[in-house]
Amino acid sequence: MRVLIVNTSEKTGGAALAANRLMEALKNNGAKAMMLVRDKETDQISVAALSQQWRLRWSFLWERWCVFWRLHFRRKHLFDVDIANTGADITKTREFQEADIIHLHWINQGMLSLKGIRRILESGKPVVWTMHDIWPATAICHLTLDCRQFEGQCARCRLLPGGGSKNDLSARVWRKKKKMLEGQHISFVACSKWLAGEAQKSGLLQGQSVTSIPNPIDTRIYCPSDRLKARQALGLPQEGRIILFVSQRATNPYKGMQYLIEACHLLAQQYPDMVQNTSVAILGGHAEELTGKLPFPTHALGYINDEHQVVKVYNAADVFVLPSLSENLPNTIMEAMACGIPSVGFRVGGIPEEIDHCQNGYVANYKDAADLAKGIRWALDEADHEEVKKACLLKVARNYSQQSVAKRYMDIYESLVLPQN
Repeated sequence: MRVLIVNTSEKTGGAALAANRLMEALKNNGAKAMMLVRDKETDQISVAALSQQWRLRWSFLWERWCVFWRLHFRRKHLFDVDIANTGADITKTREFQEADIIHLHWINQGMLSLKGIRRILESGKPVVWTMHDIWPATAICHLTLDCRQFEGQCARCRLLPGGGSKNDLSARVWRKKKKMLEGQHISFVACSKWLAGEAQKSGLLQGQSVTSIPNPIDTRIYCPSDRLKARQALGLPQEGRIILFVSQRATNPYKGMQYLIEACHLLAQQYPDMVQNTSVAILGGHAEELTGKLPFPTHALGYINDEHQVVKVYNAADVFVLPSLSENLPNTIMEAMACGIPSVGFRVGGIPEEIDHCQNGYVANYKDAADLAKGIRWALDEADHEEVKKACLLKVARNYSQQSVAKRYMDIYESLVLPQN
């Protein structure tokens, strides 16, 4: 069985990492899988790049310009909105024509247009679409937060100037998506049970199948290693405890750094000794902008693209904190747990599916910095570290191993292909 995984990027972003890991999991479990991307970043032979890069660059710029215009030339929300009004026609590629299954992942920012997706559906090839966020089930947004418009029909979008209108950009894109799906079937897969539940409520996806399968992780790469050696390699303190925060862009407000800052200030006030024996490591772009805002010594590690270096970062930490305001099934929590490191996060999205409260980490009340501080304190000073480590590794082995995830996807592929034979 030949599976073509389609994603905007090969390596950059959580969806790209998950798509890449799924490709490897499928190959390791008997499928012939490859990726088709706009942005190829390695010499991996099983990853193909779309040709005519100048046209793809133009597609990206044109879509951003159209969004910018609809936002009345304001940069706020410029990358919170995708309208898929332009993109590549992948049906003409050799990789598409040779595939038995087309597996879409994150295809935004000029990779595929709605018309391009319709062409894929009309080709007759079975299509699976892994949802890394809610965009396939809404009109234009990737995060719904408190908005429930998508349960009926998107309009009056909170991301548009003045709160939108009855016939705003979101309403028009919604109608185009509805037309794209008309008479067609896609097997949607959400990476968390939470996101699957949200997608099933969408007025856009009524009549489509939606299931839940987590992302896989390669435990041969993400695994525990010597903490002191990891710290030494990264130039981090050998003594004391390290709180870790990871985000592609550390200043992304949706990742909740403001709550970690507040939680750390609460901890410094309640437990003054922590100022001397605790520090914070920040992995991600713009990390240096946050160093003066925390009461503990802070280490800005910047953006690291080398997976083996990232593994060292996790193994150097004592606790991983992800106070996101919206999440699907974060790769970062899975990565931390695979290294035996407990995680602390808010009760939102798929985070409670990954963290078993007070077993392999701590689930804090949503947007509650005091409870987040309590979770950090629990992980550092109250939990049995060896028992927590065992619980982390067991959770990963049972739920996120390559073999278990690949098998679940193979079952879906076979259910789509076999009836046609």
